[in-house]
Amino acid sequence: MAGGCILALMVIVVILNIFAAATGLALMALAIWVVVDPYKMYPICAASGKTDIFAAAWIAIFTGFAYFCIAIFGIFAALKRKRSLMLTYLILMFIIYIFECASCITAVTNRDYLLGNSNQVKYQMLKYYTDTSSQGKDITSTWNKVMADAQCCGTDSPLDWVEYNSTFMQTSGGKNLWPINCCLSNVGTGVSDPNGCKLGLSTAMFNKGCFSYIESTLNRYTWAICWYGFSVQMFMFFVLLIGIVYVILLD
Repeated sequence: MAGGCILALMVIVVILNIFAAATGLALMALAIWVVVDPYKMYPICAASGKTDIFAAAWIAIFTGFAYFCIAIFGIFAALKRKRSLMLTYLILMFIIYIFECASCITAVTNRDYLLGNSNQVKYQMLKYYTDTSSQGKDITSTWNKVMADAQCCGTDSPLDWVEYNSTFMQTSGGKNLWPINCCLSNVGTGVSDPNGCKLGLSTAMFNKGCFSYIESTLNRYTWAICWYGFSVQMFMFFVLLIGIVYVILLD
């Protein structure tokens, strides 16, 4: 009877670790996607000194690959039915589990800091857009991409460029109230109505702010690292519990 129970648990442990290996690879792939930063949000995070979401992504790359490797070892240990091997497996899994918990917590706290309100993002935009420093060039490039991709202008609205003093206002000498990227344009021909854009006509420029786009983008990064990571942790906790029961029943 005991032998049959141990055999059943061994099969369960093997199957769970096959899924754990696949889950680890998926976590690593999502974390690599965040590190690559397809939406180019890193400069906005870096300007605030809060790049924790990307640090969390690097941790998740490590933990995802480590989960894959240890799960393969767990399959080997379960099939060998050796308590020493299973204990080694459980200890290593627990260490990785702690690292992934740190990754999830880091990602979600960084998101709350950046997206608590739009003022932090607005301050960076006004200070660094068109600034000649390396950070200014990165911010300028990011905002140009954001305004083009999301068809938006400013953080909350185009009035951000008018109501507040900005580096852009100083460098343009007051000739333009907002960047040229705020203007509607046609592919191949450039700005569709330059005069209307200068006057602020709603038919000639983007009228919505970009903060919602930035918020949704960083939320995608956070979901990839934090919420998917949290679901992985729930599954791994179950795997650890079954592994502990298996070790207890081994001779």
